[in-house]
Amino acid sequence: MTWYQRIFKNLFTWLFLISFTTVLLTNHLIPVTAQIPRQEIRGVWVTNNDLNIFKDKKQVADAVTKLRQLNFNTIYPVVWNSGYVMYPSKVAKSIDIQPFVFRGSDGHDILADIIDKAHRQNLMVVPWFEFGFMTPPTSELALNKPEWLTIKRNGGETSISAAGEVSWLNPFHPEVQQFITNLLVEMASKYDIDGIQFDDHTSLPHEFGYDKYTTALYRQETQKNPPADSQDPEWVKWRADKITDFMVRLNQRIKQIKPRAIISVSPNYYDFAYKLQLQDWLNWVRLNVVDELIVQVYRDNLASFTTKLDRPEMKEVQQKISTGVGIMAGLRTNPVPMQQITSQVRTAQQRGLGVVFFYYESLWNNSQESFKKRLAGFKNLFPYPAVRLASE
Repeated sequence: MTWYQRIFKNLFTWLFLISFTTVLLTNHLIPVTAQIPRQEIRGVWVTNNDLNIFKDKKQVADAVTKLRQLNFNTIYPVVWNSGYVMYPSKVAKSIDIQPFVFRGSDGHDILADIIDKAHRQNLMVVPWFEFGFMTPPTSELALNKPEWLTIKRNGGETSISAAGEVSWLNPFHPEVQQFITNLLVEMASKYDIDGIQFDDHTSLPHEFGYDKYTTALYRQETQKNPPADSQDPEWVKWRADKITDFMVRLNQRIKQIKPRAIISVSPNYYDFAYKLQLQDWLNWVRLNVVDELIVQVYRDNLASFTTKLDRPEMKEVQQKISTGVGIMAGLRTNPVPMQQITSQVRTAQQRGLGVVFFYYESLWNNSQESFKKRLAGFKNLFPYPAVRLASE
């Protein structure tokens, strides 16, 4: 054996030992870093404010291309708002709700067009069931099905929300549950969606639930009348558990049609969601009926924003499923500077959290900064791609 052959042999032996040791260490460390393989969420909500853009096929193509170039990976288009669906629906038509309120400029199906163009660019589409159990009192749904609505203890029928004055469908009523289920089954069966997202309105403000149906059900199950205090812990838990039971059944039904579909939830932070909206999303995660969590944290103050991200339930959920934070990109009357967006995104990224922006047009069109500066800002946020898959 020549001297250079001996050197090569020794070098090969050392390289083999280093590689073998690295494999052992890597395999040993996998359980400790369980959240690293989670797919990073980089998404944007498409709202009613964006419909002028998304009614036009060319503008949809341009928007999707732009999102792909900026390394986004998920679009959440609204499909349920103000008591109406955004696609042709036999289920909606069956109870005399206008089945197709928003058509494309060519008379086309907006949702189908978004899905087609997004998938061509390898972006996921998770339709957003925005209004949940909420509906305006003047909607055809509220007017056609008054027996489906719930009330406050004083007989009040509405509450004030960001969407204005709204009524609430009774989430405990079997006909309401069946209607919501039928809508979602129809959408999951008809479209090549990657999942469905429920937000903070798949809930009920704590003041509601004093309708005849719900009070009779509570008496039947507890042998007591509903407490006068709408925030009584037992009364809160009973109603929250009923909504949880519905979410379990809904998950099972959707997964029968699309086993790989992502069930996404975008609620408020947990204390607010559970105590004030009867939405026990932490329990939903623990029951394995949620695949993705996006907590809405619309704060101008970075310290307040950060506090919500560091809550223990966020860290618990992050160990199980893809987790992110909803960030305000701006409103028509309240633009958000790129500096604030950047600081919040970096804070989320430092904690291994994904981000979803509210909403598409405010990314760059409702801003006091130039279009060019906004584009550069978002490109800097995501300098490399993060491709998502429908199932992890």
